[in-house]
Amino acid sequence: MEEMSSFASTETSIEVKGAKLQTQAFGDPSSPPIILIMGMMASMLWWPDRFCEALAARQRYVIRYDQRDTGLSTHYPQGEALYSFSDLADDAIAILDGYGLETAHVVGMSMGGVVAQEVALRHPRRVRTLTLISTSPLGVEGLPSSTKAYQEHSRSAEAIDWSNLEAIADFLRRDTAMLAGTRHPHDPDAARALIARDMARAPSFASATNHFTLVSEERPERLQASDIKLPVLAIHGTADPLFPIGHGEAFTKVVRDARLHRVEGGGHEIHERDIDEIAQAIIDHTA
Repeated sequence: MEEMSSFASTETSIEVKGAKLQTQAFGDPSSPPIILIMGMMASMLWWPDRFCEALAARQRYVIRYDQRDTGLSTHYPQGEALYSFSDLADDAIAILDGYGLETAHVVGMSMGGVVAQEVALRHPRRVRTLTLISTSPLGVEGLPSSTKAYQEHSRSAEAIDWSNLEAIADFLRRDTAMLAGTRHPHDPDAARALIARDMARAPSFASATNHFTLVSEERPERLQASDIKLPVLAIHGTADPLFPIGHGEAFTKVVRDARLHRVEGGGHEIHERDIDEIAQAIIDHTA
């Protein structure tokens, strides 16, 4: 494993339409920029620090940020999300504007991959390349369902008291275990520490459940992954229980310039032991 130095990072709050978003940048601003878009209910902390540093060490300028209703960004009352996927896509562009960047390589994971596809389709001139991790192509039907075990776990979220922080933390700990792959053992201590760190930053973690409504009511089927004309790299674990590998494979069938990097035994996660492999795949794609 490559020895990582500690990279200086800076946090900046950026005003967007109707919200304020917390961002953090790693590396040299003169290097090619990468913007990271994380998934449902997850703040920017779910992009591991060492992952961001691994990209910065390979001469990339890395920006991660808290999407609306996560971390230190604007929160809305539970059940009153006033934004759509198109707003989230526009948020990413507003962050590029805030950093004075005309274009960037866009990387999205899970629901963040849906947002990243919207960015590429709505703002193609602002996107250099697209990397989609553990996500599904827009407008493609008939792909494999989540595992039955994960579906059962997901339904348990309906019974959670989202004002009870310990109940939330317990659900998230179980979630990380359920999303783990088979290649490496799940690290419950690392998951517990990350969840505690994430929850400590959020003024109202219950607000993150607005993303459930966003997914169910605002998923943009009107947009098609097949219309993406940019170079696409799909990175997908072969043991992903939420979006099975068929979702990653579908990108190579519907997007003209798409490649698939399989993380053998990988789950719906960026595992500590897979960071260098995933980071290098992104570096090669964005070269």
